[in-house]
Amino acid sequence: MEIKKRIDESKLRKESEEKKIPILELLFKKLAKNKKTDFTLFAVCPNSETVLRAAIRAAKRADAPILFVATLNQVDIDGGYTGWTPKDLIRKIKEESYNITYKGPTIVGIDHGGPWVKDRQTIEKWDLDRSISWTKKSFEAAISAGYDLIHVDPTVDIYNPIKIDTVVERTIELIYHSETYRKAKRLKPISYEVGTEEVHGGLVDINVFKKFLDLLKDGLKRKGLKNIWPIFIVAKVGTDLHTSNFSPKAAKEVVGIASKYGSYIKGHYTDFVNNLDDYVKSGVGGANVGPEFTVMEFEALAELSQIEEALFKKNMISIKSNIMKILENAVFDSGRWKKWLIDGEESFNNLKKDRKEWIVKTSSRYVWANPEVKNSRNELYTNLKVNGIDGENIVLTNIEKGMDKYFRNFNLLGLNSELEN
Repeated sequence: MEIKKRIDESKLRKESEEKKIPILELLFKKLAKNKKTDFTLFAVCPNSETVLRAAIRAAKRADAPILFVATLNQVDIDGGYTGWTPKDLIRKIKEESYNITYKGPTIVGIDHGGPWVKDRQTIEKWDLDRSISWTKKSFEAAISAGYDLIHVDPTVDIYNPIKIDTVVERTIELIYHSETYRKAKRLKPISYEVGTEEVHGGLVDINVFKKFLDLLKDGLKRKGLKNIWPIFIVAKVGTDLHTSNFSPKAAKEVVGIASKYGSYIKGHYTDFVNNLDDYVKSGVGGANVGPEFTVMEFEALAELSQIEEALFKKNMISIKSNIMKILENAVFDSGRWKKWLIDGEESFNNLKKDRKEWIVKTSSRYVWANPEVKNSRNELYTNLKVNGIDGENIVLTNIEKGMDKYFRNFNLLGLNSELEN
């Protein structure tokens, strides 16, 4: 198999390169021209190899484009918790697309790129210069690898209360650096996403939201970047880590404001939202989903582990994989579970059963690439395979079912064929 130069071989990708227009902007322009505006782009956080494979399989079945948005915790110059650099991620996407002959647009971006949004920087209490410098190098690596989108998110400051003027200043600094690097290397134009749904970003209040956009527009112009404007603006639309209630009212308000600036609203924390069709009705341009697929991957493996246990009791296999225990131990040893503790919680072993289960489920994405966990999963699949059960496909299918609802509710089915024609 030859790893092709382009991320994908779609007609949209080729036209994007020929016209030197970022692929996301071309996609929206073409669909708007054909009066196709009732859709929301589905963005997957590739927090495991299984999730990545499931997304490409689901996209092919839906005949729809797929976005991958990787945080710097997941994929970065240090490998992240997936073990992938930006270049590795791109190559993996190409490989998986080739394996199942998926030829639709595959758009790749950074999610939450900024100082201290990478856990390591917060835990080790890096200073601003070091954090900004790392972020710039991460952006350079992503641009060189062929990414299409960068979410510039300097809304975290572990030392000082963050002000909107500071957010704008750092956003402009990071976009300016990215554009300077891209042009110096003569690489393709890319799109940008700015803002955050988090309260600490200050983009929840409508007046602050407008101020942010005005300051950003003026600042980019002063830096000689008047032709660079974010295609996506992230704003709070009712959802967060512990709330899955999408607010059409809040969304429509920010969508109306963003459209006047020539941008689309991107929703984050779209996991487990019930009223998904309201995203399209509200005019939201894109939505990110990640932790939900980690839970689905975990639950599928837990179910297979129970089947394995039954086979062991019937003497149908010789040695159990102990996947669930190994997974829990790996989560504990990683220390990443501490990120999800709430007030009053300190010791992992003293957590209530339901809280411990939730934390292990949520934190399992940090250790999927752990060698012990991978070996245990392979042993589980082998034990099932000798008994006529395709465990790997069961896990993939379980995740894909979750993804299918996004393609369906976001009105994306058959979109690739529309773009091709």
